[in-house]
Amino acid sequence: MTVRTRFAPSPTGFLHIGGARTALYNWLFARHNGGQFILRVEDTDADRSTEESLEFILDGLKWLGLSWDEGPATGGPRGPYRQSERSDIYERYLTKLKEGGFTYEEEGATRFRVPDRTITVSDVVCGDVSVNLKEQGSKRWDAEAKREMPANPDFIIRRPNGNYIFHFVNVVDDIEMKISHVIRGEDHLSNTPKHLALFEALEAEPPAFAHIPLNLNEDGSKMSKRDQGALIHEYMEKGFLPEAVDNYMALLGWSGKDDREIYSLKDLTTAFDLKGINKANSKFSFNKCVWFNGEHLKALTPEALEREATPFLSRAGIDPTDGRIPSALELARERVQLLSEIPRVIAPIFSEETDYDPESVAKVVSREGISEVLTALLTGLDGVENWREDDIKSGIKAAAESMGAKMGALMLPCRVAVTGFSSGADLAPVLELTGKEKVIQRIRDFEKTTRADVSP
Repeated sequence: MTVRTRFAPSPTGFLHIGGARTALYNWLFARHNGGQFILRVEDTDADRSTEESLEFILDGLKWLGLSWDEGPATGGPRGPYRQSERSDIYERYLTKLKEGGFTYEEEGATRFRVPDRTITVSDVVCGDVSVNLKEQGSKRWDAEAKREMPANPDFIIRRPNGNYIFHFVNVVDDIEMKISHVIRGEDHLSNTPKHLALFEALEAEPPAFAHIPLNLNEDGSKMSKRDQGALIHEYMEKGFLPEAVDNYMALLGWSGKDDREIYSLKDLTTAFDLKGINKANSKFSFNKCVWFNGEHLKALTPEALEREATPFLSRAGIDPTDGRIPSALELARERVQLLSEIPRVIAPIFSEETDYDPESVAKVVSREGISEVLTALLTGLDGVENWREDDIKSGIKAAAESMGAKMGALMLPCRVAVTGFSSGADLAPVLELTGKEKVIQRIRDFEKTTRADVSP
């Protein structure tokens, strides 16, 4: 059997991390088994569906590396892949249900007669779930009584306005597109008995079902689109690496056969199977995802780091073609977790003016003998002929010895004078990349400021 999975988003907003994880699991399962991953668009809700939302979803999937074998812009033998363009197909299947006596009309809507017997969903993750749709019935909200009331268990598959309901088109599309495995959120489990009844009425073999646990916030509440980290475009904008997000999403509800945490997308494809999916709901932590990103960022090749950082450098006004960029990025690599944090770390190297942090300046200015320290630094660094890291350290050491002090006593004043901050990347390499002329000038300027601040 050829494995064929699908992701079927509704283009009514941004790509949510819950939907993205569902897409990832479907993609991984298909790739692991040498099958196909299909993308179809559930846009029957014309009032809420927009082209802008669809573009956000497609861009998010592409960014995550989840390419589809059939779907929008790709095409395929079982299209079209937008439900709004499949009306003729739905009409044909509705006719088959009508001819089999499985439907009836009520107030302009078409209802499907649910069978009066137990239907068992054999779910790969949740196990067997049995229900009699007739006995279970359904409910509706009674506005007058202000409570739910029993309702007709025969569910609508086409509204009076002619629009088809999710349950019907979902099943028809899975039949037509020969979907072998439906991997979706556990919130859809209650719909599956209805879908199985439709598969049977249409004389079609149903796919295998795997309902995956939900993503919850750390406090156990359901994630909403307003929660931090809920939308994929946030990760794109904040400087996450797509492979890191894939890695974290995969572990939200799935675990491999060992305690491994860091996976590349290729590694995930090799390791992923449905048996590893957990039954318990997962709890999302944005900070944990940031940590994953930092680990992936550290593992990037120098070339990949430069490529990924370039948009963020340009946005911050740092020339990504500057010959010092590769070395500066290596200084930043161990100190950041997001690509968007890199410009802040290396900005002092490339900026023409120093942006001083008031708290950092206060730490230095309040020190006794700061003017003498800066003067010694100027003398020591001005005497460095070969402006390289080791010689720069020797210059600072010589300045310290001239005062009868330890080298460490001069490092903080030097850092603040040159970079404007009391913390940052390793100082000597920063000074090397900044350049001797600029370093000397910044210390002189800071010295003047310091004298002005301490003068009576």
